[in-house]
Amino acid sequence: MANPVNPPRGMRDFLPLEKKKRDSILDLIRGTYMAHGFQEIETPALEELARLTSGQGGDNEKLAYRVLKRGAELDEAIASNGELADLGLRFDLTVPLTRYYATNRAQLPSVFKAIQVGPVWRAERPQKGRYRQFVQCDIDIIGDASSLAEIELLSASLNVLNVLGLTDAVIRVNHRELLIKLLSELGVAESDHGSAMITIDKLDKIELSGVVAELTGRLGEKVGKAFEAWFLDVDTTVVPKELAHIFELVEEGRLRYDPTLVRGMGYYTGPIFEIDHPASGSSIGGGGRYDGMVGRWLGTDVPAVGISLGFERVVDLVSEEELEEEQPSLVLILEDDSVATMKNAFAMQRQFWAQGAIVRLELKPKRLNLLLETMSANGYDAFALIGPNTSTLESVDVRPIGQSVD
Repeated sequence: MANPVNPPRGMRDFLPLEKKKRDSILDLIRGTYMAHGFQEIETPALEELARLTSGQGGDNEKLAYRVLKRGAELDEAIASNGELADLGLRFDLTVPLTRYYATNRAQLPSVFKAIQVGPVWRAERPQKGRYRQFVQCDIDIIGDASSLAEIELLSASLNVLNVLGLTDAVIRVNHRELLIKLLSELGVAESDHGSAMITIDKLDKIELSGVVAELTGRLGEKVGKAFEAWFLDVDTTVVPKELAHIFELVEEGRLRYDPTLVRGMGYYTGPIFEIDHPASGSSIGGGGRYDGMVGRWLGTDVPAVGISLGFERVVDLVSEEELEEEQPSLVLILEDDSVATMKNAFAMQRQFWAQGAIVRLELKPKRLNLLLETMSANGYDAFALIGPNTSTLESVDVRPIGQSVD
């Protein structure tokens, strides 16, 4: 028995119908974001490793795939026991965007509204719903320090979710400054803020008792008890003034204030968001304001805020009915390989193309029904036989695939 031939662990092949669905969803996402005034850009799959591991990517930096130096540079690095890698595959789209903006700032609008869609790579342990290569869909606004930027991002994201039929999605919102203030009030030293955030971020997994126990173990009983008392008394129906403007202007009922929302990245400086859907066991997107990142490359801070849609999880939630009406797809089956039949087939193909159809040509096999079953499984819904006398559209007998063939 032959050994199975599979893609690398954590990476996937997509069959034609899967790829078609993914592309249809991406087209809807792109079109909706563009309607909100965002412009699509593209950045390389590779970035300088020093930039990818400069402290802006949080724990994801540890998961960056490294690319060896080449030729004489690699030989020299080996001989001198130096760094062997100089490039890395991008692990998200935010770090490349900040580099892109620094590179191209003079040619961009003062307020830049970007769309980025593309694969990213993380060298983590594959498991259900977690891959080593996956697609991210990001929108970011650079150059606007006002809450208008957050409102635009959240409104555009909700519009995309509505277009995809995910109207039950809700975006949880918090503010990093409120989180830092809370930790100080709980008695957490500034040097321990990161550790406390990591623990609080586990609330949905280990629940209140687990968070209290972990805070107590890490930071002392006083902190653990203070957090428990705060959590049991907090009123999430009262939106703090730092977020009030956003809640007033984004679609009513689609935002929820969550004072325990952390988001893993340490670079967030203001409002943070996470998208939830009742049919998903994990969040399907998230983001926040990161005003300090672009300044790492420019030497001067530039306000920035972004949100990423978890495309792989979104694909699993979108039903076929929510996608745009499919193009008619037709298989023209040549009854023989004569010049007259092929000439007719190409002529008919051009005419069906003009009507907006997808048209595939096939020579008639001995087992026609087997071919039709295969074509149906690959998304084709109709067929017609073409012979030497099938020279006009009126003479083409188009039948649904599945109808018996004489």
